[in-house]
Amino acid sequence: MSVPPLPSGATTLLVIAKEPVPGRVKTRLTPPFGPEEAAALAAAALEDTLRTVLTLPALRRVLVLEGSPGPWLPDGFDVVPQSAGTLDRRIAEAFGGCTGPAVLIGMDTPQITEPHLAPALAPDAWDDCDAWFGPAEDGGFWALGMAAPDPALVQGVPMSLPYTGGLQRARLADAGLTVRDLAELRDVDTADDALRVAAEAPGGRFAAALSRLGRPVVR
Repeated sequence: MSVPPLPSGATTLLVIAKEPVPGRVKTRLTPPFGPEEAAALAAAALEDTLRTVLTLPALRRVLVLEGSPGPWLPDGFDVVPQSAGTLDRRIAEAFGGCTGPAVLIGMDTPQITEPHLAPALAPDAWDDCDAWFGPAEDGGFWALGMAAPDPALVQGVPMSLPYTGGLQRARLADAGLTVRDLAELRDVDTADDALRVAAEAPGGRFAAALSRLGRPVVR
């Protein structure tokens, strides 16, 4: 059976992620979940994210991965290793590998759908716009895009803090970039986050994995 062509566009889509290895991913889910359970949830979240990206128009789809690919990786992605160092450095290096417009997301928002990223991937996405910013409810960010990727605009921003998102957006604006915002989303960090996110996407693999672990999703 022939595989239909993936939707094309002008922007590179980057997904930065960790291999879902027990004890190394989603550690804030333990407790109440065990390390194996947290890794299963991470794998489901990552697969939901990757399969959504396959439906979006992109010049290139790249998984920037810490670790090795697994059965959760569908066809259609180039896989490149993450650099060493802090998260800001790893994000900066990911953008450094792009020569044109690029949008980066993580693996913590399995509820994303086409409308969430559509503004940054539309044919006119970069008209009078230098950067796209997707704020997260916890004060971070779930998406970051630049028309002309500049690693220096990310490197040095302290990550995983309640004000990381504000600092990152200010870095872009202070550099003179015109920044547009995407919708605010919730990251999956805690068990409460997991339940809320699964309820937003009850038909996804993440919601199914949560239900298998005895946490039925309220639709």
